[in-house]
Amino acid sequence: MPINITMPALSPTMEEGNLAKWLVKEGDKVSSGDVIAEIETDKATMEVEAVDEGTVAKLVVPAGTEGVKVNALIAILAAEGEDAGAAAKGGGDAPAKAEAPKADTPKTEAAKAEEPKAEAKKAEPASAPAPKADAAPASDGAASGERTFASPLARRIAKDAGVDVSAVKGSGPHGRVVKADVEAAIAGGGKAKADAKPAAGAAPTPKSMSDEQVLKLFEEGSYELIPHDNMRKTIARRLVEAKSTIPHFYLTIDCDLDALLKLRAELNAASPMRKTEKGEVPAYKLSVNDMVIKAMALALRDVPTANVSWTETAMVKHKTVDVGVAVSIPGGLITPIIRHADTKTLSTIANEMKDLAARARNKKLKPEEYQGGTTAVSNLGMFGVKDFAAVINPPHATILAVGAGEQRPVVKNGEIKIATIMSVTLSTDHRAVDGALGAELMVAFKRYIENPMGMLV
Repeated sequence: MPINITMPALSPTMEEGNLAKWLVKEGDKVSSGDVIAEIETDKATMEVEAVDEGTVAKLVVPAGTEGVKVNALIAILAAEGEDAGAAAKGGGDAPAKAEAPKADTPKTEAAKAEEPKAEAKKAEPASAPAPKADAAPASDGAASGERTFASPLARRIAKDAGVDVSAVKGSGPHGRVVKADVEAAIAGGGKAKADAKPAAGAAPTPKSMSDEQVLKLFEEGSYELIPHDNMRKTIARRLVEAKSTIPHFYLTIDCDLDALLKLRAELNAASPMRKTEKGEVPAYKLSVNDMVIKAMALALRDVPTANVSWTETAMVKHKTVDVGVAVSIPGGLITPIIRHADTKTLSTIANEMKDLAARARNKKLKPEEYQGGTTAVSNLGMFGVKDFAAVINPPHATILAVGAGEQRPVVKNGEIKIATIMSVTLSTDHRAVDGALGAELMVAFKRYIENPMGMLV
């Protein structure tokens, strides 16, 4: 019996991915564990391994296809001894198999790929066989309560444009809505979901301006359209979720950096040299950000009631301090995590951060290296930004925004002195970390920054 290969879920939050490259072709024999494809998520490019043995009967989704939904059919495998041609024709009705990401993806995530959601089971790629005639709904499926059949690409375009796909007349087989139908509806000012009236007694949900509404504000030819990639879509979705569901509360404090800068210079000067292919290089080179990471980790260790995550039924009190660090990469940002940062030396944090940042920019991080964490640090000081407030990254309850260290006049013992001052702002989820608790955490952080020798013992 033919085996359907579906788009795997490479992380718990993945909804779609780009099929970057097939590493097999139709007619190839594959064994369990063979790498068959490369999938691009919003954060990384990962290799996908075959789960079963057999012959590749059909590659349903071509290489380079973007926005392939999780659990959508991407290939058909003929079982041992089965005719590949027959398998290719009958694959649509075969049981689905979600392929496994390469071994370095956590087992829990690979398991999630084998548990397709109810809606995803129904989804079909654009090149999949059309539904049977007796299953085709009328074009006004929304009114009749029936499901509207549409290709995943058509649904995605309709969703991005705010168009109700159930109101679009399909021109595909048996009335299936395809890309051209949605584009025609958009061009003709199709029925948008935003136009629908809210249910009685319900508050209307705020909607962003549609593409058409935005473009009408600018002269034709005065702009170019750059489609959103998966990373930008994910960032947008998570930021909207964070700001609409988390009650942010902000606390700002100034820290004197002079003692930290002096200690940093001494530690870097004392770094032993090690031989590499490029010659002798220091074993480590500490940055101010490395010391900020350590100070934040130690502060959360000292104030464990702030090292938490909020859920609707319980407070998640973490036993480890795992600090995410925002890293800017082309097209967005990613937050690799320094695990057990409170127990690691400054040199270890510096070297780990250097490695994580380099692999983040090349999209080579494993999901477990950027998912989770108990807090985060975002540093814009290197750009000269004095202070700012960062958006909390769920499920964190805190994020520290770090500004530039700059010389300012300060009063010490009744006299005006010049000191290097750094402003930092803590954003907290007020459901989990209220004002007094957040202030206690900031005091602990400031103590380590202004007395940095405490980070060495």
